[in-house]
Amino acid sequence: MIEVKKVIKSYGTADNKQTVLKGIDLTVEDGDNVVILGASGSGKSTLLNVLSGLERVDEGKIVYGDREITCLSDKELTAFRRETVGFVFQQYYLLPDMTVDKNVRMGADLAKNKDYKGIIESLGLGDKLNKYPRQLSGGEQQRVAVARALAKLPKVLFMDEPTGALDEATGRQLLDYVLKLQKERGFTLITVTHNENIAKTANTVIRLNSGKIVEITRNEAPESAYEIGW
Repeated sequence: MIEVKKVIKSYGTADNKQTVLKGIDLTVEDGDNVVILGASGSGKSTLLNVLSGLERVDEGKIVYGDREITCLSDKELTAFRRETVGFVFQQYYLLPDMTVDKNVRMGADLAKNKDYKGIIESLGLGDKLNKYPRQLSGGEQQRVAVARALAKLPKVLFMDEPTGALDEATGRQLLDYVLKLQKERGFTLITVTHNENIAKTANTVIRLNSGKIVEITRNEAPESAYEIGW
């Protein structure tokens, strides 16, 4: 379980401070599929960053089980991210001088996962193992980034606009694969998106506005990636 208690996050100096998260309280159950919605500037990505330990909060607590990550040292926080969470960002962050196989294997090695090539093949990249990022389309690079995150066998997978750079067919394929794997392995999935349709695939939908949670709803019958609109 992830518990978020009265989290505040600001940017800028004392003379020019912008408060992005304004007292967030939230509980995410283990194995939940959560989608966070909100307009640009609502605080979606910032919430994802503090939940995952990429950024520190100004005030408040974030607790995983019985472990409060907001009081960890930098070294401890790095170890927590390595052992617990996976990331899929809008930017791909692939290493340009490594092949698809080596980029994905970086994630797999953190979990001592020797069976990672099945993930690559399931994302339609089996014939791209020896290609470099510069030889791939944007959509292919995004799928490599997803494969790398999944190969790490995370307990919690965070995704920030994972289908934003993909065409409809590829976006549905990627989303379908992640959703099926999430059900199979039981990891917690937290996705930030502006796409209202993707929210229909989630169990829990959180809406942000101006740095505050304005609504939390539950989907009793989540739809598949191929049932939703696009």
